[in-house]
Amino acid sequence: MMLFEKFANQAIQNGRFAPLDEIYVMNKVRALVGDEDIQDDEQQSIVEQLVATAVKNGKIDDGITAREILSDQLYDLLTPTPAKVNATFWNKYVESPETATNWFYNLCTHNNYVKVSAIKRNVEFTKQVRDGNQLEITINLSKPEKDPKAIAKAAQSTGKKYPQCALCMENEGYLGRLDHAARSNHRIIRMMIGGKPWGFQYSPYAYFNEHCIFLDAKHEPMQINQQTLINLVEIEKQFPHYFVGSNADLPIVGGSMLAHEHYQGGKHIFPMMKAPIKQEVSFKDYPTVKAGIVDWPMSDLRLVSNDDLALIDLGTHIINSWGHYSDQSLQIKASDGQTRHHTVTPIMHRNGDKFILDLVLRDNNTSDQYPLGIFHPHAKLWHIKKENIGLIEVMGRAILPARLKTELAEVKKFWLGQPNQIADSHLPWAKEVQEHREINSENANEVLEEEVAQIFSDVLADAGVFKNNEAGRAGWQRFIDQL
Repeated sequence: MMLFEKFANQAIQNGRFAPLDEIYVMNKVRALVGDEDIQDDEQQSIVEQLVATAVKNGKIDDGITAREILSDQLYDLLTPTPAKVNATFWNKYVESPETATNWFYNLCTHNNYVKVSAIKRNVEFTKQVRDGNQLEITINLSKPEKDPKAIAKAAQSTGKKYPQCALCMENEGYLGRLDHAARSNHRIIRMMIGGKPWGFQYSPYAYFNEHCIFLDAKHEPMQINQQTLINLVEIEKQFPHYFVGSNADLPIVGGSMLAHEHYQGGKHIFPMMKAPIKQEVSFKDYPTVKAGIVDWPMSDLRLVSNDDLALIDLGTHIINSWGHYSDQSLQIKASDGQTRHHTVTPIMHRNGDKFILDLVLRDNNTSDQYPLGIFHPHAKLWHIKKENIGLIEVMGRAILPARLKTELAEVKKFWLGQPNQIADSHLPWAKEVQEHREINSENANEVLEEEVAQIFSDVLADAGVFKNNEAGRAGWQRFIDQL
């Protein structure tokens, strides 16, 4: 079968068009890729072949951005319209929330909005570290290199942009440009959260299973307060099979998109969720809420209850108290005049009818000794992780930079006495590991994974405000007592 006809048939099967639209769809494709049709090669996807045809026919430049924009335009023709997607989603939701999300996730993978083939390139492994926790490590290889033309244009760009950011509703169906990702095939589910219009979508470069984003319909800054907890509870009531959490709302300890209120969620059980309580805490005014300090490198206070109103009330009290709490003996300082330094990373999931809320305490102070953050990965660990510790990493899943794939291969060669180009930044660590581990060709990979996981555990410990030592335990108790 010729390519244009096969594409049109697929678009009709997907429900975007009716059989009578076949010629119309083929002409839409001709307008995008040129009139020269070719025989279908089943070794490649239809869209890949059409993009290559467009380059050959001179319809687009042979560049990263031009190819991406055309690819998403073609996938858009294979995808139902936003109104139809929303209608189908909520019809399926009547059967069950999971039926609806399964359908929507499959749609977003089949139309290449979720970049499944790219995500498969990521390196992933899970290893137990010395404190007994199992940590998940990923080396992120899925996001493509930026187009050099896009980098140059961004450097010269001024003024207000449309869309304002990558999370705005206006991305749905947006063609894309050199400095903004193509989104022709993007679809957003509309919903109400906290009495306001929000959207629900999947992440194109997912960091875990069914990685989704809940986003405010308005472009407004992130905030962590009582409304956050109300919103998280509402999302859990609507999607009880997903966890949901928010990045902190301050620089250094927050995420990379502080300008747009949003949460992340998905169908994944993170290591922190499995971590046990190491010290129970009781709040006499909240008898329906079980609480405790979690046995975790970061400072996590967990609340469990089937009484969501009590959970929200107590959680708000903890957030507000932490917002004004200082302990100079531990370099914990709530504010400098009008500049606040305290917030939390809140995460919620369900266990039957019980809501489980983890409140991870965050402090973004800096000092001369720690200019990037007192409670941030310290310099000794930067060869593995220097970036901010966001929501996903708080829960025990490391997102490590792509450079490490090749750099760690050189570390392994160094250990095995092979010719290597080990980076100077890794050398002290590599020698330190060599001194206390017996390394050979059979176990070198295992040792490497275990030691990288241990570095990540140390990173989380650096980000914890109450350390796992005598001073940290005493600090925890002082904070709990004042609550």
